[in-house]
Amino acid sequence: MKKETLALSVHLLTATGAVFAMLALLAAVQSKWELMFLWLVVAFFVDGIDGPLARKFNVKKYAPEFDGVLLDLVIDYLTYVFIPAFALFGSGLLPGWTGWFAIIVITFASAMYFADTRMKTTDNSFSGFPGCWHMVVLVLFAIEPNFYIILGIVSLLSITMFVPLKFIHPVRTERWRVVSLPITLSWVFFAGWAAWVDFDPQSWAHWGLVISSLYLTFAGIAQQIFPTKAAA
Repeated sequence: MKKETLALSVHLLTATGAVFAMLALLAAVQSKWELMFLWLVVAFFVDGIDGPLARKFNVKKYAPEFDGVLLDLVIDYLTYVFIPAFALFGSGLLPGWTGWFAIIVITFASAMYFADTRMKTTDNSFSGFPGCWHMVVLVLFAIEPNFYIILGIVSLLSITMFVPLKFIHPVRTERWRVVSLPITLSWVFFAGWAAWVDFDPQSWAHWGLVISSLYLTFAGIAQQIFPTKAAA
């Protein structure tokens, strides 16, 4: 197969994320939250593999007519931010004014973050919380904490988008990748499991989600606290 064809196929794979986003939105409009999250998990999986494939097949050289970074950002905003924010609002987890506050803060702050040219660090991590609201909201659906706790989490994470705290990229951040990548894959597994069983509170998937989410949230900050000798 020609290199140009392989490179173009990577762009086409990335674009399927838009289809999965639409399927997730249609499920959300019908309040089929479990189905919505299943589609978002599929989109998250695609997003996890298209980057390495893009680098492997050198899409910038062999398919330069399409901007893979821009395409990825558009789909990420839909699947990471817009649809999860709608789900948080429409599900009733945040009643009254708290729901309005959350969707305004999440969508506005995330739009600014996605356009911030300083969002990546030198080790390919993220500077500030990278707007992975689909992961946050899925865990909130699973454990259903008090709405004031949800409001606090939304507020805190929105603020941390613009402070110099590091959040790892599970694929591109080399340090601890041997741990980070399996934990990310386990998160995908537990997320799909939790959605499949309709967020049954008795499911062990909830514990897996919480533990893996805590690692993914604090691993980058831990790396800042305990830098390598070369970075110190």
